[in-house]
Amino acid sequence: MTSRSFITGAGGQDGGYLAEALAARGDEVHVLALPGEPLPDVPETAHVHRGDVTDVEATRRLILDLAPDRVFNLAALSSVAQSWAEPDRTAQVNGTAAVALLESARLLGERGADVRFVQASSAEIFGHPDASPQDEATSVRPTNPYGAAKAYAHLAVGVYRARGLHASSLVLYNHESPRRPAQFVTRKVTSTVAAIANGRADRLTLGTLEPRRDWGWAPDYVTAMIAAADAPQADDYVIATGVAHSIRDLVSTAFARVGIDDWEPLVELDPALARPSDAPELVGDATRARTALGWTPTVDFEEIVARMVDADLATLQRSRGST
Repeated sequence: MTSRSFITGAGGQDGGYLAEALAARGDEVHVLALPGEPLPDVPETAHVHRGDVTDVEATRRLILDLAPDRVFNLAALSSVAQSWAEPDRTAQVNGTAAVALLESARLLGERGADVRFVQASSAEIFGHPDASPQDEATSVRPTNPYGAAKAYAHLAVGVYRARGLHASSLVLYNHESPRRPAQFVTRKVTSTVAAIANGRADRLTLGTLEPRRDWGWAPDYVTAMIAAADAPQADDYVIATGVAHSIRDLVSTAFARVGIDDWEPLVELDPALARPSDAPELVGDATRARTALGWTPTVDFEEIVARMVDADLATLQRSRGST
């Protein structure tokens, strides 16, 4: 029997991969995107609805009308830096809108529907954790507006699960792909390294090289979302590789991909770009996801960086060929 899936945040990196994966397995896919927002990676077979998750009344009418079997909430202001610039909007999109979606799913359940809800949470809910790696028992104590809003939604998932809704929150650690927006450090590094290798840039400017992050492959994390929705029991899951790398590792690996070993003279540090609230290290323990969902990451750090650099090199080659 075909499942009907509803995805918010379809214009983002994960939304495109999720829509593709669900469509490939035969789901009827509905996506919610902002008016005018481009959706380059959403399959043509998907049903596109335009709106804003913060318009609770309109979004609820849509969900109750569609009566989806699966609701995946990926809508978010996804940048920590942006959350400092727009804390009010971040609270609405990342926090209260998520709770409104949970309530909409609960209302569907009252009508007899077997609806499954998946919340895309973030390791930022842990703030500066005392222990490493972090798991589902790690204290939730965010240190920025993005993490605080995500924490509210994450905790609300547990509240609704206790009321009988099949609701899971996936604490996603950093996950990357060539679709990652350019403002994120991974794409900033890979795109600038590609530009330097092509003679189109002469310097990579970063705030710091020291923070360590757990970087995974975005399509793997989408696989975890689907597995959580399909699981017999709902729960919270840390989704991570369990291996941390520094930004220095990221830079070194990217330059190595284009054959540049002596990269340090090409990198400039600007303290104004560093974020004091960032944790020195975030690395996750995905034991529960491996055990309960059968989920494991399939692409390691070096291969992720290589794929992103290669994609940025190809983009530059295409732009050169068109000029």
